[in-house]
Amino acid sequence: MASGGGDAAFAGSIPELYEKLLVPLIFEPYAQDLARRLAERPPARILEIAAGTGVVTRAMASSLPAGTAIVATDLNQAMLDRAAAIGTARPVEWRASDAMALPFADLAFDAVVCQFGAMFFPGKAQAFAEARRVLRPGGTFLFNVWDRIEENEFADAVTTALAALFPEDPPRFLARTPHGYHDTDAICRDLAAAGFTTRAEISTLAGRSVAESARIPAMAYCEGTPLRGEIEARGRSRLGEATEVAADAIARRFGAGRVDGRIQARVISVAK
Repeated sequence: MASGGGDAAFAGSIPELYEKLLVPLIFEPYAQDLARRLAERPPARILEIAAGTGVVTRAMASSLPAGTAIVATDLNQAMLDRAAAIGTARPVEWRASDAMALPFADLAFDAVVCQFGAMFFPGKAQAFAEARRVLRPGGTFLFNVWDRIEENEFADAVTTALAALFPEDPPRFLARTPHGYHDTDAICRDLAAAGFTTRAEISTLAGRSVAESARIPAMAYCEGTPLRGEIEARGRSRLGEATEVAADAIARRFGAGRVDGRIQARVISVAK
């Protein structure tokens, strides 16, 4: 992640819940997609920014040639600690750093990859400019962002349920940040402002989010993301209540047993 206040605060028990619940729920298929795209033309040296608990890092370490060097970074040391504890198929370099002020030399990498991190950057053009700065000529900046919240059904159900629970001050983290940067024109403007002059390739990739019960996505979103801080700011005792309300809403919409909802993201690739 990059510095961005409470919306980028992944600390306490969040890294563990994020890895246990959110990674298999929504992140794993998109991580495999990014790794496959990189494997088509394997770069010699990759920088990953906003690596989180390392789902993309693990996919790259397993699928890319052994000679490909991988440096994985995140603003939150707790997330990197969790990633390092899980481990990878081969060694990678873990390093805490801010995507808006990368501690690397110019022209140091053949590819920069970022999974669902750009939405958190308070200065997106600045972060993109940093990615461009560390890329070698001809290098690729590859990243993805979530589509609008209405196209991501569990997140939408949770947000709607919490709006009913807290009608005077609804928690809007999911709509505001993870699902708040989906407009392709805005993305292209930020890339241009960062100095990218080639046309970005943007595709929309739909998938399915599946869990054995409605409580799993409710816990994932309410307790395994910074939405937790928004809920607890309305009363520390309200977290359990909010999770149950969200679980009930998901069960009403998708069934009481195994649940299956739509997810959708944008995938962006731009060359330097």
